[in-house]
Amino acid sequence: MHDESKNAAPEQMTDQETIAFAQEVFQVARQGNADMLGRLLEKGLPPNLRNQKGDTLLMLASYHGHIDAVRVLLAHKADPEIANDNGQSPMAGAAFKGNLPMLRLLLEHGANVEGASPDGKTALMFAAMFNHTEAVELLLAHGADDRARDISGVSALDMAQKMGAKDTAAQLAKVSL
Repeated sequence: MHDESKNAAPEQMTDQETIAFAQEVFQVARQGNADMLGRLLEKGLPPNLRNQKGDTLLMLASYHGHIDAVRVLLAHKADPEIANDNGQSPMAGAAFKGNLPMLRLLLEHGANVEGASPDGKTALMFAAMFNHTEAVELLLAHGADDRARDISGVSALDMAQKMGAKDTAAQLAKVSL
């Protein structure tokens, strides 16, 4: 982090310095620097700080698979339910990637297994589309509704079939019998 940003009190920083500092903070989350995030949070950094796209520090760290950084953020009361400006949640990102440890951690900290984006897509739908069978299993075990439909009326099974995700399509077909 830049020396002038570290040493200047917030009220002494120019707008340009503040923006540069914020950009560095979001990069720290993207890179998963849990120690630095912890120090910044202990000094008063808001855990739900959002960038120009509405991504929180938690969204960036979780999407990039940085479990230790996510633990630090959650310990400092980062909200796992805050979606970005596209309506994407940390759960949806973890499901898209098929990141089981991240999904478990987010669920343990209150993330809604049924949380949906504005178009109605759930984490289960993302996991199904990208053939992440273990993620589908985990989400179903936590109460994900395999019959939920997005705003177009499409279910997780429909999405899996449309994307050619044969394993999750077969998995969901068995569940919905």
